[in-house]
Amino acid sequence: MTAQTIMLSVIDVRTDAVLTGFTIFAIWQLATYIEQRTVVPIILGALGAGLAFSTKGQIALLVIGIAILCHLAYTRKWSALFNWKVLIALLVFALAIAPMLYAYYLQFDLHPEKIIRGRGERSGIFFIFWEQSFERLSGDGMGSNSSDYFFFFHTFLWIFIPWTVLGLVAFGTRIRTLFRIRFAYNPKFEFLTLGTISLFFLIASFSQFKLPHYLNIIIPLFSVLTASYIYDLYRTKLVNTVKVLLAIQYFILSIVFVATLFICFYVFRFKELYPSVLLIILLLIITYFCLKREAYYLRMVTLSVYSSLLLNAVLNLHFYPNLLKYQAGSGMAEVVLEEQIPVDEIYKLGDFHTWSLDFYMKRPVAMLSMDELKKKHNIWLYVDDTEMRQLQQQGLDWDRQYSKPHFRITRLSKKFLDPSTRKRTLDKMHLIHIY
Repeated sequence: MTAQTIMLSVIDVRTDAVLTGFTIFAIWQLATYIEQRTVVPIILGALGAGLAFSTKGQIALLVIGIAILCHLAYTRKWSALFNWKVLIALLVFALAIAPMLYAYYLQFDLHPEKIIRGRGERSGIFFIFWEQSFERLSGDGMGSNSSDYFFFFHTFLWIFIPWTVLGLVAFGTRIRTLFRIRFAYNPKFEFLTLGTISLFFLIASFSQFKLPHYLNIIIPLFSVLTASYIYDLYRTKLVNTVKVLLAIQYFILSIVFVATLFICFYVFRFKELYPSVLLIILLLIITYFCLKREAYYLRMVTLSVYSSLLLNAVLNLHFYPNLLKYQAGSGMAEVVLEEQIPVDEIYKLGDFHTWSLDFYMKRPVAMLSMDELKKKHNIWLYVDDTEMRQLQQQGLDWDRQYSKPHFRITRLSKKFLDPSTRKRTLDKMHLIHIY
C-alpha cells in the first residue's frame, strides 16, 4: 500500500486500482485452491478473475494465467486442473463477465455507425477479447509511443519507491536461490511471484505502447516477494546485509526530506506560517521514530513507510492542489459552477482533449466547426489563444470572458518547477460567451 504507484492510483481516475485488486485476489484464491483443492477458493478466484477481466480485458487473464501456470509448473500439481471444480469456476467466470459483455454489445455491436479511431463497424465483444490489449502490444490502433525495451525497468525505479532497492535485491536473491537449487522443487521456495514478474516484464517490454501504470498489476506480487525477503533477513540474521540495506533506506528517506523541503519552500512556497510549523513538527516526529532503537529489519520497514507517508502527504496536501491551478480545465470547471453556466451550452472548436473539464462537468465538451458556430447564438466556447484570434478574424465577438493559465501538468519541466521561469511555460485557455 505504500509503493508510490499504488498511492498514486488512489487519486488517479483509471481502472488500474480495481484491476490490481481483483487480479491479486484471483491469484491468491486460485493458488489456495491448488494447495487445498476446496471449492470455495476456486469460486472466489474465478469471480476475481472475471471482475479483473471486466476492467481491462486480457491483461488480467495474462497475469493471472502466468502466475497460476508458474505455480503449477514448479509444484507439479497439474492434477488440480483436471477436477470437476474447474467447470464450476468456468461457469462463475462466465457469469462474472456477462454484464460487461452485454454493455459492450449494447454500446458498440448494436451501433456499427460509430466511428472509433477512424473506423466504423467496431465490435465491443471483439475489442475486449482481443483489441484492448493486443493493439497495445502491436501498436495497431493505439499507435507506438515507446520502442525502449528498458522502459518498464527504469519506470519501476520510481513506481516502487521507497521499496525499490529492497525489491530489486529480493528479485536478484530469489533468482540466485533458484539457480542454486537447480530449479528443483523445494516446498520452502515459491516460484509464483518470481516467474510472473519475470515473464510479465519480458512480454510488456516488447509492447509498442507503454505507460507507467501498466506495471501496477504486478506491484502486489513484487510486494509479496519483497516482504518475503525481509522476513528471510530476520530469520537468517544476515546482519551485514541488513545494515547495508538500512543505510540505503536512510539515504532514500533523506532524499524524501530534501524533496519535501524543495517543494514546500521553493517550487510552491508556503504562504502562511502554520503549514511550515506543521511540516517541521512532522519531520521531527519521523526523525524520532526512525532513530528509535529497534531491530534493524523493523527499522528498515519503519524508514520505508515513513518515507512514503511523508512524500505523499506533501504531494497530496500541498503539491497537487497547487499544481492543479495550472490545469485550465480544473479551474474553468469551478468558473462554470460558480457562474452557473449550463454545461450543455459549452463547446470547443479544436480537436484537443478536455479531460479535466469533462470530468468536473460530468459531460464531454462537444466540438463545433466554424460554419456550425456561425449558426449558433448564446453559447460558450472553450478556446486557446490561437482559436481566439481566429474568431476575431472571422468577425465574431463575445461579451464575457474567463481565462485560466494552462500547462500540461503530467509533463513537468525544470522551467515550470522554477518559479522564476514558470510564466514562460504557461499557455492560456479561455471560456467566452458568444451572444
